[in-house]
Formats: sequence, structure tokens, C-alpha cells
Amino acid sequence: MADLIERWVRPEIRAIDAYHVPPAQGLIKLDAMENPYPWPAAIREAWLEALREVEVNRYPDPQGRELQAALRAAMGIPPHLGLLLGNGSDELIQMLALTVGGQGRRILALEPSFVMYRMIARYAGLDYVGVPLSRTDFSLDLPAVLDAIEAAAPALVFIAYPNNPTGNLFDSEAIERIIAAAPGLVVVDEAYAPFTDASFMPRLGDWPNLLVMRTVSKMGLAGLRLGYLAGPPALLAELDKTRLPYNINALTQASATLALRHHDLFDEQCRRIRDERRAVYRALSGLAGAQPFPSEANFILVRLPSGRAGEVFESLKADGVLVKNLDGTHPQLADCLRLTVGQPEENRALLAGMTAALHSTGPA
Repeated sequence: MADLIERWVRPEIRAIDAYHVPPAQGLIKLDAMENPYPWPAAIREAWLEALREVEVNRYPDPQGRELQAALRAAMGIPPHLGLLLGNGSDELIQMLALTVGGQGRRILALEPSFVMYRMIARYAGLDYVGVPLSRTDFSLDLPAVLDAIEAAAPALVFIAYPNNPTGNLFDSEAIERIIAAAPGLVVVDEAYAPFTDASFMPRLGDWPNLLVMRTVSKMGLAGLRLGYLAGPPALLAELDKTRLPYNINALTQASATLALRHHDLFDEQCRRIRDERRAVYRALSGLAGAQPFPSEANFILVRLPSGRAGEVFESLKADGVLVKNLDGTHPQLADCLRLTVGQPEENRALLAGMTAALHSTGPA
């Protein structure tokens, strides 16, 4: 078997690990940036009624036309823009990479950021260029990015806005400079749009190479696995050629279409999460040993005293709270945990666990 793998599995695939999702049974789950609020009973009943009408013996609408109409209405996507659906944002990133891929072509992204930019570049056989953010506040280093664009001539540039896992928004004028300088496509990834008022969606059309990517996962529909990409129709028509047939299943189409008709309810949930984010940030700011970073997303990155991130992570887990340990994932994330904002009682448990862990003497 080892000989078979070594002969036929590409070296760049052998060199990486599969994307790992830790088990969360029995834990307060604050590790994956999910909306913690369930659907109200009335909408759940309407959802079940809608699912009863789905003909699962038939293939789904390949374009998801009813779902596209619901997305345009709920998200304010003008009719003159193209719209492309993906099985989560991950599939859209893969479609983009496959469309522009070729020997010697590159994907450029800021780091630290969403790990799938780098992973999918490797899957698709593209070179990857990561440009470090500021070490002090994770701000965008515009001269470094412009220099990297000039040197690498990337086919794709990804900018997470707000950024994951740091939670901050980059300067909008700096992003404009990047879009203008990039020879290829620039994708502004707005996965956390429900938790900020900033967006490049209204700027689509100002540059021919700008695309905006979003997901419905963070607003409360993570289980449906639905992402969407907006931009110039002619460009999306080319990207559509790499989309696998029937990529959005019939149950997701029916579920998301119904949910988007009630988007005001999800908007209210996201407003509550914003309020809780402010409260958690204030509490962390007053906690000795914790350095939280300002966030425009539904999570907060916090840096702990040197060498204590793993200990605090395990202490929280023992207390029944699961967060994301980022220590060791990137040099600039040393000693960092990422904390998803949950419901008030979940956040109280998180803060109590953090306080207890940081007030302990630490490992002997």
C-alpha cells in the first residue's frame, strides 16, 4: 500500500493533513462560528411542510432558480449581476481555482486567514503566496501586498472581509488599491457579512475583476452548506463551467428558499449576537492575562500568556466548553484561542471557564 500511495498520490497531497473537525458531543460548541440560536417552532413547521413537497426521486433544479431569486431579494443583489451557487464557500473557492488554474499560476491571500485558500490552491496544483498581516494588530500591510502582486502576478487574490480568524476589517481604501493593482480576479470573501455593516457588494461593477463571495452558514443555516458568488455575468458564466452538475441538492434548495423568506428573523438573531460580542469583548478586556482583538465577526480572537493557550483550551474543554485552539497553526497566532460568540448563558460559561483557567497557577 505504501508503494501504491507513494507512486500515485501527488507529493503535495501526501504532505498535508486532511481538514480536521473535532467531536463536540456534550460540549458547549463555540469553535466553529455558528449561529447558536435554533429556528423558532413556527418556521420549523413551515420548513417541514416545504420538505414534504420535495420530489427527492428527481434531480434538483441545476441552477437553483427559485433559491437564486430568494437570495437576490434577501441580500439585495441587483438583477444585472451574475449569481453562482456553491456547496458552501469551499466549493466556490475550488471552482475559482480550477477555472484560472494552470502551470505557474498563483493564488495570493493575506495571512493568517481562512485556511482553505491555501489548501485548495494545493489541491488544484496552483502555487500559493501568503502575505503576512501586521504582527501587532493584524492590519493589512498595503506596500507588502502590492509588492507581492507585482512579483507574483496572481491569478486569484482572496481577501476575507472581516478576516477569519482575526475578526478585523481591513482598510477599504487599501482593498480598492489591491483590486486596481491585481492582474487577475479579486474575491472579497464576506462570510461574516451578517455581523458587520461594511461590504463590497455595492461596489460590484466598479472594477471588472471584483467578485464578492458569501455564505448563509453564519446567519444560521450552516447545516445546509450553501455559498454564493456575485459579480459580472460573463465572468460567472465561465466559472459555472467548473461547477459539478446538481451541486445544490433539492433539500438545501427548499430549506434555504424558505429560510430566506424569513431573513428578518435571522437578522434579529445576528443583532443579538453582535450585542453579545460587545459584552464578551468587554469582559475579556478586563480579564488579566487575556488580550482580545476587536472583531466585526461572530467570534473573538484572544491572545493568552506565553505557553498557556493549550492549557486554557483543555481546561475549558474539561468544563464543557469547546473553542478553537490556534496556537501552532500560524506563527502570528501563537498563544491564541478563537472564541465563537454564543447565547448569553453559553458566553457566561465560557468567561467563567476562562477566568478560572487564567487564575490557576498553570502547569508545574
